Amino acid sequence: MSLPLAIAIPGLFFLLLLLGYVGVPLWVWTLYGAATLMAFHSPLWGWGIFAVLALMLNVPMLRRRLLTAPIMKGIQTLHLLPNISATEKAAIDAGTVWIEGEFFSGAPNFQRLLQEPYPQVTPEIQAFLDGPVEQVCRMATDWDIQRRKDLPPEVWAYLKQERFFGMMIPKEYGGLGFSNLTYSAVMVKLASRSFTHTATVGVTNSLGPAKLLLSYGTPQQKAYYLPRLASGDEIPCFALTEPNAGSDAASITSNGVVFRGDDGKLYLRLNFSKRYITLGAIATLIGLAFKLRDPDHLLGDTENVGITCALVPAKTPGVILGKRHDPMGVPFYNSPIEGRDVIIAIDQIIGGIEQAGQGWKMLMQALAAGRGISFPATCTGVAKLVTRVTGAHATVRRQFGLSIGRFEGIEEPLARIGGLTYLMEAARLYTVGAVDQGEKPSVVSAIAKYQFTELARKITNDGMDVLGGSGICRGPRNLLANIYTAMPIPITVEGSNILTRTLMIFGQGSIRCHPYVYQEVQALNNGDTIAFDQALWNHLGFMVRNGFRTLLLSLSHGALIRSPIRGATATYYRKLAWASATFAFLTDLVLLAFGGSLKRREKLAGRFADSLSWLYLGIATLRRFEAEGRNPADLPLVHWSMQYAFAQMQQAFEGIFANLSIPILGGIFRGLVMAWWRLNPIGLPPSDDLGHEIAHLLQTPGETRDRLTANIYIPSHPDEPLGRLEQALRLSLQAEAILKTIKAASHTGQLPPGKPETLLDAALSAGVITEAETQLVREAETARNDAIQVDAFSLEDYQTGTQPIPATMTLV
Repeated sequence: MSLPLAIAIPGLFFLLLLLGYVGVPLWVWTLYGAATLMAFHSPLWGWGIFAVLALMLNVPMLRRRLLTAPIMKGIQTLHLLPNISATEKAAIDAGTVWIEGEFFSGAPNFQRLLQEPYPQVTPEIQAFLDGPVEQVCRMATDWDIQRRKDLPPEVWAYLKQERFFGMMIPKEYGGLGFSNLTYSAVMVKLASRSFTHTATVGVTNSLGPAKLLLSYGTPQQKAYYLPRLASGDEIPCFALTEPNAGSDAASITSNGVVFRGDDGKLYLRLNFSKRYITLGAIATLIGLAFKLRDPDHLLGDTENVGITCALVPAKTPGVILGKRHDPMGVPFYNSPIEGRDVIIAIDQIIGGIEQAGQGWKMLMQALAAGRGISFPATCTGVAKLVTRVTGAHATVRRQFGLSIGRFEGIEEPLARIGGLTYLMEAARLYTVGAVDQGEKPSVVSAIAKYQFTELARKITNDGMDVLGGSGICRGPRNLLANIYTAMPIPITVEGSNILTRTLMIFGQGSIRCHPYVYQEVQALNNGDTIAFDQALWNHLGFMVRNGFRTLLLSLSHGALIRSPIRGATATYYRKLAWASATFAFLTDLVLLAFGGSLKRREKLAGRFADSLSWLYLGIATLRRFEAEGRNPADLPLVHWSMQYAFAQMQQAFEGIFANLSIPILGGIFRGLVMAWWRLNPIGLPPSDDLGHEIAHLLQTPGETRDRLTANIYIPSHPDEPLGRLEQALRLSLQAEAILKTIKAASHTGQLPPGKPETLLDAALSAGVITEAETQLVREAETARNDAIQVDAFSLEDYQTGTQPIPATMTLV
């Protein structure tokens, strides 16, 4: 090999990596190809072939005729791009693409991500939380509600009086005109008291008649119904789900037929059978989704008009109410609804005749934002409550002479509880901030609904493990049993989590959020060669760039990325860029390999959904840390959350590599790539030492613990179980130093051997402790012993469901 060539080859290789990493236009690659031919002294025939290819690729007219058109025909013949039905198109078109598009790009713009709003609770919001919301929580315990199988009448009256059912309705219609941030904050606090509160208040403010009226209603509909909904004079429900139309809501069979009445006006004859309808049994106004038919063409030329939404007063003849389901024993109203030959005026269609057939679009638009608000708030409230309860219980409860929170087996779930609670609050506020800015991020909302409900289930399970017997014995002292029972409910509704993970997050996201796929699909459907040509070749260049970025960022462990932030969190931005490039490249690879059949590979799509979800949850965590002033006290929570997020991404990517059933490439990924990925992981689970810090934080009263569980209902009265537990925690920690003094005196022989609690009188007589200290320890032991008691019922009380016998108190 000559010296010039020996120098040229490394230079060309370095330039190849540089151009690929940066991502350059096609003409730059053409120049690179020419330089390579020159370096290798290519013969004339090589230059001739290169010239032909260069002309074909760089001259649009030639490229479209000779390359793009045949490729279009091949894609259409082989169905390499997914076919999109009308209902799928409505779902994909619903909402907006927010920052999720950054992760599909493979090169997220961190400056943009860190500048997105991260709202904080204002004094006005705080006043409502400390006033009416606090009062609602004070009026009935979760146990009271459970025994009644309903909210007490005075709570219903207060909710109506304070316009809880009209939080999102503008003030000009008699509502409170709250932002999504305020509504979310209210739901967090209500959830920390009772799931029934959130189910009752949530449906009236999220997906229901009020929300649809605000977006699509006619002026007359808004003027009549919104004030009545805001005041609680009308109790709404929304009837969508049917026995044979659950997750596949587009397949509803409920129907309406347009006809002309004897008075010459147009009416609808409705027949429907719905189930799982929250507030259905007591609703006075039903928002109904049905398929509309116009056999006499009274509205136009189309007979099958499509899914339509209408308002049906519950008193309308033919409407059948009065039954209710029993969802896991949680006593919120959830009911079947039927209607037989129900007649309503055609102007009851939400939005009027002009919106006939637009119901599916309405629902998808509403869910595009709504999924990201109600259940994420509810689940965050649950997480904060579990954090508060388990931290206190782990300190107060003793075994083998020690608080159980000192055992590493207890520290492990406590760390998960604390770390995930910090992450959930971050993502809740990040998502709410976007919605309040006018975004309707359908993919992020799906991520939020899926991940928050799953994480809340994980946190609740961990909480039950920490509480042990105290968690499984139900009664007024038990703070988690009803939450544990209720957790499958949010998992199931507003799109089951299995469907959301395997079809919605990645299946719809890969089309909606990818910079080129939807353009290609539309161009193919329209037969637009020019548009397809532009999208296709940009897409190929995009895939090449992300392939090089994935390779180089993996080799450098993300070090090639310049972090926008210096300090302890800088490494996480570099890893997010690495993970995003990997995700984007693999997305294009599976789209190319599987095409339209990708939607049937739900297990693979689910792993892509997991990686995308944790990319979002990770950046939300970092955004919180920056927005809240980079508080050093929060760093253990940030480190734990981010390390956990990257460990989940690692698992998701390994699952993708292991299951890429692509000829030749699949074997490479299962072998070489998998081995490299495990030797050079993007993330590992948080360390035990870091988990110890989190567990200690949960058990230590103070500012950090209070901020982690901010704005939940924490009663101060010791007759309340959480108030009792908090008092026992505070007194136990105050007494701990005194007990250590007694223990030390016992070791030195100043006091006899024994448990410090049994040596109080001896320690006082020996002058080891004072009278005040003795009294404090006794008070702490009484409070601790009281806090760990569980409810016990007489046989008769258990059968009749009356209050339990007070647990016996014994001073150890």
